[in-house]
Amino acid sequence: MSLSLKSKQLCFIGAGSMAEAIVRGLLEQELVDPRQITMMNRQNADSLKVLESKYGIQTASEISLKRDLIASADILILAVKPKDADSALGEFRDLIREHQLLVSVIAGLSIDTIHELLKRNVPIVRTMPNTSSTIGCGATGMCFSTEVSGEQKETALSMFRSTGIVVEVAEQLLDTVTGLSGSGPAYIYYMMEAMMAAGIEGGLPEDAARELTLQTVLGAAQMVKMTGEQPSELRRKVTSPNGTTQAALEVMDRGGFSGVVRKAVLRAAERAKEMGEAIASSMKG
Repeated sequence: MSLSLKSKQLCFIGAGSMAEAIVRGLLEQELVDPRQITMMNRQNADSLKVLESKYGIQTASEISLKRDLIASADILILAVKPKDADSALGEFRDLIREHQLLVSVIAGLSIDTIHELLKRNVPIVRTMPNTSSTIGCGATGMCFSTEVSGEQKETALSMFRSTGIVVEVAEQLLDTVTGLSGSGPAYIYYMMEAMMAAGIEGGLPEDAARELTLQTVLGAAQMVKMTGEQPSELRRKVTSPNGTTQAALEVMDRGGFSGVVRKAVLRAAERAKEMGEAIASSMKG
């Protein structure tokens, strides 16, 4: 059990899939005891009951209990939807104290905006995980406000390493992390859909097309990871002149595949920034 986490009380404000992924990672890695974790959401009590039964954690639906748990927590994990961030922080801002660590998993929401919403400068860890965190294969970008202590930083790193890898970046780059790895799993799923559809169109049974696609994507990722080689070099090695792979890549090039992917990543990053700006703008309206 992590020394930095074993005595901490964690309170999740928001109980969606990402919050659950973090909880699962913490418990599976035995970084915390279930009794150290509480979760709450705005109104879905049934969902909270499922989480309580599944993980042995405490949940809260009544406002008085929510307020008590927030006030007594060492670490607050803000895991609501971006559109709900203003109201969530506004509802509980009077309870949040400067010694508490606030961890945000909200896309686009800057540290400065959180400070403005709270009307005080508490220690903030801003993160961008992805949905692969659910199975312990997540990729999380992370940055810290100047108020975060060395111990608090290690605590946050331990939390998210329990769900995968963590990369520290400057805050201005976190929107790019959102576009690359935060939304990234969907890009791979989209390509897998197309590969499976092509296999079926070419005559393969659906289950065969699925299994071959799945293993191909998994194997390619493992090759990059285990060999340490650049994807471009591995691609070159499997592309024989005038062979089948070259024929396929030429079709992708004519379709602008590489440029489309780059544009997609950067557009997702831009959208994350827009969402954060919308929250900041609503505060001034």
